[in-house]
Amino acid sequence: MSKPLRIGMIGYGFMGRAHSNAYRQVSQFFKLEHKPVLEACCARNEAKIKEFAANWGYASYETDWHKLIARDDIDVIDIGSPNNTHLEITLAAAKAGKMILCEKPLAMTVAEGEQMVAAVEKAGVPNMVWYNYRRVPAIALAKQVVDEGRIGRPFHYRATYLQDWTIAEDVPQGGAALWRLDVAVAGSGVTGDLLAHSIDTAEWLNGPIRRVTAATETFVKERKHVETGKVQPVGIDDACMFLAQFANGSMGTFESTRYARGRKNFNTFELNGERGSVYFDLEDPQYLQYFKYADPKTGQKIEGHLTGWQKVHVTNGEHPYMDKWWVPGCTIGYEHTFINALADFLQGLETGEAAQPDFRCALHTQRVCDAVLASAKSGAWVEIPA
Repeated sequence: MSKPLRIGMIGYGFMGRAHSNAYRQVSQFFKLEHKPVLEACCARNEAKIKEFAANWGYASYETDWHKLIARDDIDVIDIGSPNNTHLEITLAAAKAGKMILCEKPLAMTVAEGEQMVAAVEKAGVPNMVWYNYRRVPAIALAKQVVDEGRIGRPFHYRATYLQDWTIAEDVPQGGAALWRLDVAVAGSGVTGDLLAHSIDTAEWLNGPIRRVTAATETFVKERKHVETGKVQPVGIDDACMFLAQFANGSMGTFESTRYARGRKNFNTFELNGERGSVYFDLEDPQYLQYFKYADPKTGQKIEGHLTGWQKVHVTNGEHPYMDKWWVPGCTIGYEHTFINALADFLQGLETGEAAQPDFRCALHTQRVCDAVLASAKSGAWVEIPA
């Protein structure tokens, strides 16, 4: 018999929807001890959160997150609200003994992230950050390929994350829809919003980044603020590029922008090693490209007239997560990555092995993001603590 896990969801936007869908679907596809129950959701706008609760099937709603955390019928607090709320909600939820799931990035700064890690570890509450791209089956397969030694000694890692939705100068900043353009709420621009994903994936596949040098640009210097109606300076980074050196000796290049006309969610990476390479593109997510140069066990070069890149359709039952979904050849989508992530978290509650990335792991991603922004200001290389 399944154990109910009562969810308190904070936020009703993009991530609130993605997470709520995962809670509704996970028990239909994964056999797990715990079954999420949509107990309550929370946001300041009563009309919006009431509509959200009715649409997704939450039993109740609150307009004050303090009240949500204080409720005895809530086991998990899910933080799907803007970045500047993560710290305060986490501290209160940990003190109340609630499990915590938090959207990325973990915090506004490393200092905030350190407080959050200390709070959840002191309270001993299960926690995870929703870096959902780890749960794309093709990316999880790339991790398997690396762990099997098929890449060998790594030399280069390159990542891009490109969008185009803020190019127009009349796009405002702030408010419920455009808080990511308001530095006071978001903390940073593409670095925290997009490159945080790229960094998390890179370190998962290739190990920790040890030093970076970066440059950022804000192309539109002023935008009208939704809440004040006044034209105000833009404090977030519209674009960022940085060089990285990994602890394993490999070199990395990272680029992100919201000014790449025609790119909607172009998230790619390529890892080149002594024995092989892998390449992934989120806009073609059912495929992982793999180049096999040498045998992973013997190191002997593969000979023959048909050597080259393989385009692996990651839909078979032996591929990560795919035995829980459809028959081979049938793909899964963006929303399924959150379901897979939630399944890993629930599995961790059963086994006692924390699902990753937890808050401590996500804190290292925050350290890299902060180092990137610091380097962009100073123009110097910045070291990242182990």
